[in-house]
Amino acid sequence: MSVNQNYWQANLCVEMKPVPNLMVIFGASGDLTRRKLIPALFNLYRRELFHEASRIVGFSRTPMSDDGLRESIREFLPAAAPREVEKFLAKIYYVYGEYDSPESYRKLGTRLKDIEEKPSPELNRTFYLSTPAALYPMIVPRLAESGLTAENFEGKPWRHVILEKPFGYDTESAEELDRMLHQSLQERQIYRIDHYLGKETVQNILMLRFANIIFEPVWNNAYIDHVQITTAETVGVGSRAGYYDRAGQLRDMFQNHMLAMLSLVAMEVPVTLDADGMRDEQLKLIRSIQPISLAELDKYILRAQYVEDDKLPGYRSEPGIRANSQTETYAAAKLFINNWRWRGVPFYLRSGKRLKRKVSEIAITFKHVPHSIFPQLTSSELEPDVLVLNVQPEEGMALSIQAKQPGPRLCMGKLTLKFNYADTFGGNIPEAYERLLLDSMLGDQTLFIRSDIIAASWRLFTPVLEAWQANAVPLYTYKAGSEGPDEANRLFGKTGYFWREL
Repeated sequence: MSVNQNYWQANLCVEMKPVPNLMVIFGASGDLTRRKLIPALFNLYRRELFHEASRIVGFSRTPMSDDGLRESIREFLPAAAPREVEKFLAKIYYVYGEYDSPESYRKLGTRLKDIEEKPSPELNRTFYLSTPAALYPMIVPRLAESGLTAENFEGKPWRHVILEKPFGYDTESAEELDRMLHQSLQERQIYRIDHYLGKETVQNILMLRFANIIFEPVWNNAYIDHVQITTAETVGVGSRAGYYDRAGQLRDMFQNHMLAMLSLVAMEVPVTLDADGMRDEQLKLIRSIQPISLAELDKYILRAQYVEDDKLPGYRSEPGIRANSQTETYAAAKLFINNWRWRGVPFYLRSGKRLKRKVSEIAITFKHVPHSIFPQLTSSELEPDVLVLNVQPEEGMALSIQAKQPGPRLCMGKLTLKFNYADTFGGNIPEAYERLLLDSMLGDQTLFIRSDIIAASWRLFTPVLEAWQANAVPLYTYKAGSEGPDEANRLFGKTGYFWREL
């Protein structure tokens, strides 16, 4: 499968013009800022998608000068000409202070006004909270009290706040977080980020479905047998033990990343491709998911924890993990969507750590042909067509179909039509954070999560979390570096049906 790159670039690109922006990053001395956010902003700058008048201001509790911050992030910038690096670094400033100190926010406000007067007055301001979520109830009210997030009636220039997950730990805490945010901010000012939604393949789901007539007519229960969504990691918890052992895989991946991908695959066609049009359809889809039966919980969702093998440690042996921890490192679920399009089609979701291979993919398996005209081959013996959307590590897609093998005899075999972003467009595939940061600086919330979607997601999974907390169902085990627990195949409930091989 090939793509004419020049035609794509010349004729089908939607130009996104940057606007002047002050990007204020709380937690500027942390890993996310240095390894993801600043390199993403630098790449936008190199692609002329970072306005010449825009500036970046870091804020954290570490005493440091402007030059100190610049030097601390220099090594994380992608390779580029020295002059280009220096011009970008000159746009970066730093303020240090305490997150709970009103005086620190007054100092920040004064510095922002000084910076604004240099390129142009009244820049749009975007506050990125690259901090633990526990600090949100401290930072957001202080920003409001100091007047830093105050907008005029039209919201121009804007004052936006970007938040990283987790957005609560269950329904109650998510509602509490939402109330806190809306005491200081309008919903239009809140940008809840899910970096999965910035990945090219995830965004391309919309193009695949709604820009190609060949897919939409078969995108329903008449032609699709089932859908598998997988996010597998080979790593353990690393330095996140303190957070992860309280959260677990269901909170960490299902409530956000997994449901976001499911909603894009299964939602109805938006009236318009804007923030409200798309998120309205995502909300309808999530609300249409059949509640998980607590009476038959193990039939629809299960949890597991990795144990040691010959080379890798078990979860409870990881630094910072409780010796008797019941936290799941793997979860798998079978969900049904109660609407006309998807009635009866199972959606299988699995996500885990310390698995055999790192992969994130969405696999749509179509039904068998209703009748075989080929001698000695029944319709069930013909492999079904499968469309696989690869989210990571190699973004792209593959369509497997049946075709005749070369030769005089009638031999049927699988033929895979494959498209890979890196092969087609070279290795210069934008990071997810590049797209999401650009959208935030354009004031586009389309790929950011709305509060009612978060609430609907938590209502789906909170009863499961409560049942697990009460140890109402088993905690299975699987060896580190394996495919996951054997019990996960029970979710299919059909002979000959299994999870795709990792």
